[in-house]
Amino acid sequence: MTDDVLIRTEGKVGRITLNRPQALHALNTGMCRAMTEALLGWKDDPAVELVLLDHSGERGFCAGGDIRMLADSGAGDGREACEFFFIEYRLNHLLFEYPKPVVTIMDGVTMGGGVGLAAPSRYRVATERTTYAMPETGIGLFPDVGGGWFLSRMPGHIGLWLALTGARVKAADCELIGMATDFIESSRIADFKAALIADPAAVETLLTQFEGDAGRPPLAQHQDEIDRLFGGESVEAILSALQAADTDWARDQLKVMATKSPQTLKVAYRQLKLGTEAKTFADNMVMEYRIGARVVRKHDFIEGVRAVIVDKDNAPKWSPATVSGVSEALLDEIFAPLPSAQEWSPLTGV
Repeated sequence: MTDDVLIRTEGKVGRITLNRPQALHALNTGMCRAMTEALLGWKDDPAVELVLLDHSGERGFCAGGDIRMLADSGAGDGREACEFFFIEYRLNHLLFEYPKPVVTIMDGVTMGGGVGLAAPSRYRVATERTTYAMPETGIGLFPDVGGGWFLSRMPGHIGLWLALTGARVKAADCELIGMATDFIESSRIADFKAALIADPAAVETLLTQFEGDAGRPPLAQHQDEIDRLFGGESVEAILSALQAADTDWARDQLKVMATKSPQTLKVAYRQLKLGTEAKTFADNMVMEYRIGARVVRKHDFIEGVRAVIVDKDNAPKWSPATVSGVSEALLDEIFAPLPSAQEWSPLTGV
């Protein structure tokens, strides 16, 4: 176990609290191992009826994974990065298939690896402080932790828009896209947790009792535009449609996408296309592990982390520098099966 995540039972509730506030609760391998062990221990324990997943402090639920470690590992043999992905993806899959209700409190920043914990949970509670995003295109990674599955199943082409632009959305939009099942004001979250621990069987009733109004989703006014402009058969087609649209909103999307890794834009597009076709969540995670094992060692990820996280000059030099320069052969290499002994697999019996 690790102090970075607090694990205990309270009444009939198994409780997992992310406890790495100085890093916005970014996940590391030890945290993923500890959560997996706890969930496996509670899975068939009749004394545990429900799992509550939250965070300590006020700074947000989870900003993602330990990006610096991934980049350091990717600059070498990539072994530590692959170990992290392997264990994290098993945790994502375990949550997706978990037989007992999981309630995740997405109070504050919920990005990347944090989405990987929240999205598979049965109940996903947003507050007015929730900020959801999959920002990986900005650092040359890709929208993993099940992004191929969840993003591709959002209404219309919103998931692809989120993947390509890294756009940040708030609680009302989280409800619109299906990321949040419920909205509770942050001032009432402590009371909701206490009531849930007192009577976990009443989770549905309590969610109704504590439900607040997230307001109108700002994204709704752009849904038709997203569906029309992000429905192209390639990233190039989407960029052409945005240029032809010649609206303020379309121009804003072009400016944002121009800052992203061209390699990652094309990886994310293919990932979501294949994710749509995946028959099971496990099939999707096999695909994503193949991508992760490869892109973590490629130039764009190392350079993206340097520019955004280490040097903070926000001036990455992508290679290839343009979308047209990213060949189908490069994508085929990134998505190709790994040697059988290196492929990802779910936990036995899950």
